[in-house]
Amino acid sequence: MVSEHAVRPHSGVEWARQESRPAALASAAMGSVGLGLVIVGTVIVVAVHGLVPWTNVADALSSPELRLEAGVAVALGIVAMALGWGTYRRMPTRLSREEAVAGAVLGAQAALLGAALLWFSHTDVTKFALNFANFEQIQDQLGAFVTGAKNTILLAAGGELFGILLGLVLVLLAISHRAVVRAPARVYINFFRGTPLIWQLSFIGLAVPLALDYPISAYTAALVAFSLNTGAYSAEVFRAGIQSIERGQMEAARGLGMTYLQAMRHAILPQAVRRVIPPLMNEFVILIKDTSLVIVLGLTESQRELMSVAKVGFGDTFNATFYVATAIGYLCVSLPLIRLVNVVERRLRSGLVGVTAL
Repeated sequence: MVSEHAVRPHSGVEWARQESRPAALASAAMGSVGLGLVIVGTVIVVAVHGLVPWTNVADALSSPELRLEAGVAVALGIVAMALGWGTYRRMPTRLSREEAVAGAVLGAQAALLGAALLWFSHTDVTKFALNFANFEQIQDQLGAFVTGAKNTILLAAGGELFGILLGLVLVLLAISHRAVVRAPARVYINFFRGTPLIWQLSFIGLAVPLALDYPISAYTAALVAFSLNTGAYSAEVFRAGIQSIERGQMEAARGLGMTYLQAMRHAILPQAVRRVIPPLMNEFVILIKDTSLVIVLGLTESQRELMSVAKVGFGDTFNATFYVATAIGYLCVSLPLIRLVNVVERRLRSGLVGVTAL
């Protein structure tokens, strides 16, 4: 009986700590609805009017329903801010305080974005739609965009693959105890990390073929430059991963009679690879965006990546919708990869925690 009474108050305290309050919930709900009206509401209004022709986009952006949604979002945001900040200090539980703060922040976002949308809807949206949402201009270039996306991925994947292989060789040299072995690798890594990637592309793709009278296709030059550049960065990633392994692992492997290379191969690298996977994936995402620098080289129509496709399209039509479509293409490629990086990093971290706990 004594233990039963001792548990009940504790359960009541835990329940009270997690209990919500109506005012906090109302603030969070109004802030969420207001922000949803600005984002989701705008998408729905534009989708109902249609993206083609561009005049439909202009009509949607200046429509009464869009202005009504923006006005309601501003009103909800202001109320959510006032209610959240006004009741925050009076909330008795941690959960209710967090809800009040969330409602106030969401309300501020809804009010600011709603006000900006309301102001924008009263400007010259026709000119904006003509120059930035004229998707009729790119309908005939959809095949070029698909080819550009494919070449972007191939360039980034090829540069990452060869760069990782090169980085593995470089890191074995860079962490050597012998200065004569370590120095060339350090010079290489510092050179490619210390010079801009656009300079490396220009030198390999433009200067070298002209100076040596040795023809190199722009696509091959870009792949070589990306591989050499990624090799330097991946070597540093591997170095950090290897040096994060406890020194006793190497000593234990050498104590078992392994050579330096055998110890690296069987004991150190398998553990280091697990730790460097997330940063290497981040490097791949960065490299996807860096492929846009190939624009300095003269690519053929079948070799163009996304940025080159946009440049050609804009040069032919003087319409910035091509750049908008290119940004959408980059986001379609990079956002899933960013999400994958986060998932992999979380799983690897949980795995490492589990091993440590044992």
